[in-house]
Amino acid sequence: MSMQTTGRKIELLPIDQIMRPIPPVLDYCKIDAMVSTLEGVPKASATCKLEDITAGELPPVDVLCVSDKGKKYYFAFGGCHRFQAYERNGTQQVRCRIVPCTRSMLRIYLGASVDNFFGE
Repeated sequence: MSMQTTGRKIELLPIDQIMRPIPPVLDYCKIDAMVSTLEGVPKASATCKLEDITAGELPPVDVLCVSDKGKKYYFAFGGCHRFQAYERNGTQQVRCRIVPCTRSMLRIYLGASVDNFFGE
């Protein structure tokens, strides 16, 4: 949990509605451990001790939400290993903490390419 998401409620979002514009660098052992956790058999990884794991559940992902012309767009820049674990496990809904964002704020992450995500 980050400072921006402290106190925000956890919501479920369809995984296919969350855009991840930056290609991830992945540790496949970590993803295997997360898939095992989603399947109810917690498995420790290099970054997570067994005693810190809740079987069947991964921590929520911070997701930026931009409202534009009556439509909501969701962007994630972290949680890459969790997304890979969800996809491998066939999970359709992702636990998220939604952070409101504007297009100009999103431009900090994406630069001039930000407009490509809004059908322009």
